[in-house]
Amino acid sequence: MPTPMLAPAAPLTAGFQLAELADANRPAQLPLVGHIAQILSVSPAVTHLLVRGSLASGTADRLSDVDFVIGVDDALLPAFTDALDDLMAVEAGVLLPGWPDSIVADLGGLGYVFLIPYDGKLQQVDLYLAPASKISAIRRKVTCAAVLDRDPAPPLDEDRRRAETFVAERVARPRTCAELLVEHLVLAVLLRKRLRRGQRFVAYAEWHLLHTATKDLIKAALAPTSRYWGWYQLREELALTPIGRACLADLDAAVTSPAVPTAQDVDAALDRVIALTERACPNALAGLTDAVTACRTYLELA
Repeated sequence: MPTPMLAPAAPLTAGFQLAELADANRPAQLPLVGHIAQILSVSPAVTHLLVRGSLASGTADRLSDVDFVIGVDDALLPAFTDALDDLMAVEAGVLLPGWPDSIVADLGGLGYVFLIPYDGKLQQVDLYLAPASKISAIRRKVTCAAVLDRDPAPPLDEDRRRAETFVAERVARPRTCAELLVEHLVLAVLLRKRLRRGQRFVAYAEWHLLHTATKDLIKAALAPTSRYWGWYQLREELALTPIGRACLADLDAAVTSPAVPTAQDVDAALDRVIALTERACPNALAGLTDAVTACRTYLELA
């Protein structure tokens, strides 16, 4: 039985509010904006589609990502979130499950990053799912261009509380090994973008995030019950087995690499983490091997 949040909504008109966005900067990504908007708007759970970031502010370049805030009926937010990976895989052809974005600012919702082959290139699509009850506040804080506005019924207090609890629990949930592997691939795409733009300071910050994801992947695989989720006690907990020592050697190679990477450094980091995953948590690669290969191929062709 199809889930209600993916059931067809009322037929769309040509009235996606793209004209203002196009007049602002005529971004090359505009067809992709329309494509993603069409996919998401089919769900009656979706109340608002807002484009934000450089596309909304008129500063987009050819490397800019497509960045949506998605208002979701408070009562349907958990079910819509759980269905999002399947929706994006079937309708948008994403390479990987969405990465739970730990970088995005907290606006009371959940961020996910998807990598989508589109027009021969790998495009980054950021989707921020927010309860519909929070959209007015988000609009006051963030520059947005509305693509779709629906008039939802006022949420019940119980639905609002349930949505807030769901968001808090999802943010606090530990990342799985598979999610941390996806995080490496997303960060590699971000780093390549920073390097092509000459954004060395941002590349430095995201390079550190990638090393942290490597550390977290090792801990999730080999010490999932650890009380130390920072950088403490790594040797004490992990150097007890040959696999643990090999993983620590990989982490040492990562943290002793240049502070600002080259594209070759990013490729080497991906080689290390894939070998580490095969060694320490091979189940994390189940169903992702072809997607990882495709993602890396797109990176090499960029």
